[in-house]
Amino acid sequence: MGKVNGGRTVTLKDLARELGIHPSTVSRVLHSGSDVAKGAASQATAERVRELARKRGYSPDPQAASLRTRQTKLLGVIVPRLSDLVLALMYEGIDEAAAEMGYSAFVMNSRDDPEEQRRKIDLMLARRVDGLIIGDAHLDGSLLQELSARKVPFVLMNRRVQEYPSATCDDVLGGELVAEHLWEKGHRRVSVIAGEPYASTAVDRTSGFISRWRSLGGQISDDDVVWSRFDTAGGRGAAKGILTSGKPHPTALFAVNDFAAIGAMGELRSHGLTVGQDVAVVGYNDTSLAAELPIPLTSVHSPMLDIGRTAVHLIQRVLRGEQPEPAALKPTLRVRESSASRAPAEVRAR
Repeated sequence: MGKVNGGRTVTLKDLARELGIHPSTVSRVLHSGSDVAKGAASQATAERVRELARKRGYSPDPQAASLRTRQTKLLGVIVPRLSDLVLALMYEGIDEAAAEMGYSAFVMNSRDDPEEQRRKIDLMLARRVDGLIIGDAHLDGSLLQELSARKVPFVLMNRRVQEYPSATCDDVLGGELVAEHLWEKGHRRVSVIAGEPYASTAVDRTSGFISRWRSLGGQISDDDVVWSRFDTAGGRGAAKGILTSGKPHPTALFAVNDFAAIGAMGELRSHGLTVGQDVAVVGYNDTSLAAELPIPLTSVHSPMLDIGRTAVHLIQRVLRGEQPEPAALKPTLRVRESSASRAPAEVRAR
């Protein structure tokens, strides 16, 4: 709240008296998330109210507002690591959409550890957030059931779990796009660096690829799928295992995460193989690094900002008592040098 002459705090009644309107009209205008509070005032009156509030230095008391409405206008967001470019972009989308709706958001890292997830969520609930956006859901965990039993409003982002509202990329379709691209380029011997098996992103991208690959007539065994961490070290280690397995090396690698793909590219180089010629490599998410690498990386573009924005719209619906369906946004494939060449003729002939 602002101050009037003599240091006294400016109140809604002060503004209403000066404008000659009822205090409830002033309150609805200043506490509305839209330009004109619904049914509160005309556009001209709303502008007069806001102009005088600025001139007199009035600002709402958020604690008093939360007591009146039982809302804090706060959203808690939990992600594995905000240092991950994918999650950072999704959070930007959350922050933008939340601000447009009169909310604030804050984020905490869980490091993808179930106990840390619980601890951070309890901290958020202690701050009386109106709802949670959870970006680190585990397919094999019990946390979501516990939150549902406690009637905590939440939606998922980035990863999905079957019965809960979520904003994700259509990761099955993304995997299918990669399979079709590599098949069209003549590849028949492929391996997948699949990510963490507790994450729907890893499971869906891998299953989409394998299902489409087999429908095209390709063969891929369980040994051709290596589960790994979602980072460069994980990708490098998985690629090393593939290249030293004793089997003929694949002519194409699909890594379900750009950073894992970058790690795999480094391991291929250390074995004297040229990315894009000896072995094609495709990543996922199309982070800003993908196009800037010495050999630009083909990657599935995930609409990360829009996923974050969609998560905010979903949690708004949950807070209104609705049960929204999951939203799976459409991916696109960005083909670059790492997979643009056709497989060697002797490979295609097999």
